[in-house]
Amino acid sequence: WAKKYSLLFISESLLKHLPKMGGPMFAKWGLFPQLVAQNDNIQNKIDEGLATIKFQLKKVTNLGLAIGHVKMDEEQIRQNLIMSINFLISLLKKGWNNISALTIRSTMGKPVKIY
Repeated sequence: WAKKYSLLFISESLLKHLPKMGGPMFAKWGLFPQLVAQNDNIQNKIDEGLATIKFQLKKVTNLGLAIGHVKMDEEQIRQNLIMSINFLISLLKKGWNNISALTIRSTMGKPVKIY
């Protein structure tokens, strides 16, 4: 049931019971509920969760992720691209030595190689 949702939230009182309720299932699906306190603004939590990208580094030779959408202007996309690249480089042990190419693709246009 959780696969159809992109974000899950849980209260502090239920967090203690999460391992019994299905912690391994959430880990297998790659979804772990985010903690929401009683005085938190839910809309801010949703916006923050939707703006977060997840890097899953496995033993594959390529990695694809979304850095923007059509409602964003060029400056926002550029900032997201720079932050995503810098974060990816910080995750890699050898930094830029592990990167052979960086390419930007859109749904309709041609790919553009940037590195």
